[in-house]
Amino acid sequence: MHTRPHYFRVLLTFLRNSLVRDMTFRANFLIDTISSMSWVFMNLGFYILVFRYTPTIGANTGWGKHEFFLFLATTLLINGVIRGLFLSNAIEFSEQIRTGTLDFALLKPIDTQFLVSLGRIEWSAIGPFACGVLLLVYSLFQVHYLPGPLQMVLYGFYLLCGVAIYYSLMIAMAATSVWLGRNKTLLDFWFYITNFSRYPMEIYTGTYGDPIRWVFTFLVPVLIAVNVPARLLVRPLSPQSREDWLLLPFAVAATLGSLIVSRWVFNRSLLSYRSASS
Repeated sequence: MHTRPHYFRVLLTFLRNSLVRDMTFRANFLIDTISSMSWVFMNLGFYILVFRYTPTIGANTGWGKHEFFLFLATTLLINGVIRGLFLSNAIEFSEQIRTGTLDFALLKPIDTQFLVSLGRIEWSAIGPFACGVLLLVYSLFQVHYLPGPLQMVLYGFYLLCGVAIYYSLMIAMAATSVWLGRNKTLLDFWFYITNFSRYPMEIYTGTYGDPIRWVFTFLVPVLIAVNVPARLLVRPLSPQSREDWLLLPFAVAATLGSLIVSRWVFNRSLLSYRSASS
């Protein structure tokens, strides 16, 4: 008689086992943490240099220095969660298919996507995540407008929506390994796509910018992932901010749609999977 697995306890087990693994190789853990934080500091230094020569990112966009740092902090928080929980697992998925170790995941009495997505936790991602928290707190005290409690709650909710959108895109791309084999290059394409979300959507205007904004808002909604929660911190919601109000329900719809499509792609890929030992 099979019992239903307690997913929260399984997640805690993954967290504990991954922490034990990282602490076994502490030098490697420290190097990973320092290198990832160095990347954060280099990016922050680059934007500090940019704002020495311009007051805003894009003319009349409202994204001044500290407003953009709130945007950057939101990016760091989302990417920190994605890297810590999902990235290494998505990269490893193609190896599991190639070597046949995916067979063991399929035989276990637990949802395969859950097991594949969270089997290995990268604790070194806590460094960039902490940098995002510190940058968020600092920037909030520098902007002229402080968000209220409701906006902070909405910010947390839409932050999770952004994580879900990123995860959906990542797991769907990883699942194509069943058909394409070693598709690490295709998974690298995920980084190129999400690069568009590193900047406010207002800068994508004109002949070349409008198609980018349309594609990465409505077809692949990565611009929604960071822009919606960041906007909630930067400016108040008012009856006049029609676009902001429309983005809120659209972000929820995009999150649900992304999760549904990625789940379908993952399950469909498993139907095509053939064991490497067969």
